[in-house]
Amino acid sequence: MIVLSRLYAILDAAPLPTSENLLSGAAELVSAGCTLLQYRNKSGNAREMLEHARALRKLVGDRARLIMNDRADLCLLAEFDGVHVGQDDLSPESVRRIIGSGRWLGVSTHNPEQLREADLTSADYLAIGPVFSTASKDKPDPVVGLEGVRRARQLTRKPLVAIGGITRANAASVIEAGADSVAVISDLLRDPRKSAEEFFRILR
Repeated sequence: MIVLSRLYAILDAAPLPTSENLLSGAAELVSAGCTLLQYRNKSGNAREMLEHARALRKLVGDRARLIMNDRADLCLLAEFDGVHVGQDDLSPESVRRIIGSGRWLGVSTHNPEQLREADLTSADYLAIGPVFSTASKDKPDPVVGLEGVRRARQLTRKPLVAIGGITRANAASVIEAGADSVAVISDLLRDPRKSAEEFFRILR
C-alpha cells in the first residue's frame, strides 16, 4: 500500500495562469518539503497542459511525485507519476490500463456509495470531499463535513485524501477525523513556501 504525504498540494492553472506562476509556485512548495503535487487544469488545451507538465517534471525532478488531473495520456507523455480522476472522467480501470501498474491512481468521491464503488477498483488512494465549502469548483458537490471523512474512513482501508476548503485553521481536525492526507489549493497560493511549512508543522 502506498504512503501519502500529509500535505497534497494542488497546482491549479486557474489562479496560476502563466508558466512562470505555476513553476515558481511549484518551486516554493518543493523547497518547503512538499513531495506530492497535482497539476490541475480544467480549461487549458492539451498542448498547453503538456508544456506546463513537462516544465514541472523538469523543475521537480525526483524531489516530488507529480500527479496529473484527469488526463492519463498527458501523464504518460510528461512522465508523471500518476493520475487523479473524478466521477465524470475515464473509469479507474480504463485509466489503469493506460498507465500500467507502476503509477499511482487516485479517484475522487463525494458520498459513501461512490467511495464504496471506488474502493473496489485498482485505485491506490481515494479522495473524499468537499469537506468544507470551496471556491475552487464552479459547481461543487454537497459538503460532506468532518462526519463524511469519518464515514469514509470506516468504508475503506485505502489511503484517504480529504479535499475541499481545507486551510491551516481546520487541517488538523480533518486528519483527526481519519484522513491520511489533505489536498489544498487556495491556502497555498499566498506565499506558498511559508504556507506549506506551516501546514507541515500543524500536520506533524
